[in-house]
Amino acid sequence: MLNWDDPFAPQPAKIAETKMEAAVAINEPVNPISQDTPPVQGIEARKSDIPRPEISPVAAKPVNAEDKRVVNGLADINQLAPFKYPWAWEYFLNANKNHWTPLDVNMTQDVHDFQHKLTLEERHVYENVLSYLTTSDILAMRNIGLAVMEKMTAPELQIYQARQVYEEAMHTWTYQHCIETIGLDQGEIYNRYRVVPEINHKIQLCNQRLDSVLRADIDLTDRDELENFVMAYTFFAGVFEGTWFYNGFSPIFALQRRGLMKGTAEQLQYIMRDEVLHASFGIRVCKQIILEENLKLDPRVIQHMWEEAEAAETQYAHFLLPEPILGYSASDHIAQFRFIANRRAQKLDHATPFPGAENALPWLDEQANLKKEKNFFETRVTEYQTGGALNWD
Repeated sequence: MLNWDDPFAPQPAKIAETKMEAAVAINEPVNPISQDTPPVQGIEARKSDIPRPEISPVAAKPVNAEDKRVVNGLADINQLAPFKYPWAWEYFLNANKNHWTPLDVNMTQDVHDFQHKLTLEERHVYENVLSYLTTSDILAMRNIGLAVMEKMTAPELQIYQARQVYEEAMHTWTYQHCIETIGLDQGEIYNRYRVVPEINHKIQLCNQRLDSVLRADIDLTDRDELENFVMAYTFFAGVFEGTWFYNGFSPIFALQRRGLMKGTAEQLQYIMRDEVLHASFGIRVCKQIILEENLKLDPRVIQHMWEEAEAAETQYAHFLLPEPILGYSASDHIAQFRFIANRRAQKLDHATPFPGAENALPWLDEQANLKKEKNFFETRVTEYQTGGALNWD
């Protein structure tokens, strides 16, 4: 039994707390109903003495699914069904099938690889990928929890986003687990986003686009505020999660393809499969708001968003890979960004931002769709139930 004052206190041996339990402990028969207890009488009569509460006709009106909207809805936010967006509930159900923790993955070989097999250039890549990702997932957690979820006026949307907040926290734990297991200097790794210009620039670009919607007092009935909110969420889903994150895992997967840092790469595969749902959900929500609110986003503003993101990613790629590592280069990273950006833009109904971009890393999609078989006696089964069926498109 948990101690509510100190949940982490050692638990005492269970003590029989009722007369029934005590009697069983000493093998004595017990009459569960005392002879002194009078029979219950007149319950229905007493009920009639209690006046029914009055309910205003407005409050008593049943919820109509058609009154729901992504934002600016009129329905009761506390009532889940009837659904207007059953697809949002399906995202929540699928996310709960995909449960895992970083402790499920064996990292022993990664410690040996990092200390004895990685070159200095490969260590540089590994450390800075973790430095960027861990800060980014904290930013993602705060954005969904503080900027987006509270603006939703349909509970089926909020429920999935609550799960998303949890998953972003799980991802941050995963990066911390990798950093701690490998034995890296945590203070130094975590502070790189503040002192490395190429990492800091990406984080600051996120802050510039997202900080304006972190306010709780935004009036989304104001068309300018609504357009700014949709642009911020479009950047978050399409660029930040859909392209930067997706591209951000690929240097570690390049190591994995050579048999290096396989534990870390497996962790990132699980994270990528979560991000599949995050980006897909965010893109769908943005399109739904545009449809319901009849918004017209400026194509020039959208193109600038993609080009700004590409410039930041290019700087980051050249810092991360000043010289190629075996099987991966800065030019691969940049080319893949443009290719993935075109895919996200297509799903968002944007014009193609980078015409002619080609798939530089055709193996990257396999990381999200791969189904692996595990030996039950060697490792815990952490495989997703639906992970192999997920697709970024």
